[in-house]
Amino acid sequence: MSDIALQLADELARDTIKLAEDSADQNLIADVAKVIGASSQTSEELFMTAVRVRLAIRRGHKFLEEKEAKAKAEGRLGQKIDMSEQKILDTPDEVQGGH
Repeated sequence: MSDIALQLADELARDTIKLAEDSADQNLIADVAKVIGASSQTSEELFMTAVRVRLAIRRGHKFLEEKEAKAKAEGRLGQKIDMSEQKILDTPDEVQGGH
């Protein structure tokens, strides 16, 4: 897929998420997907992927912020461990919550 298609879909995803939040319109993402899907299924898929990735990453950041606040409150912030030897979730049986 061309870089321009990915960039345009991501730009539309960013704009749509922002307007959905600012206008409290829970259906806006689905409505935009439907509008662009009528012209291009590929564009719709790229848009929805960009939306899902952006919202998932945002949830990940929020989770980290909560963990950091908890570690700070418990006095554990600043303690170090070596993550280079830690096992990373990478098989379907180990992954929780889908892909």
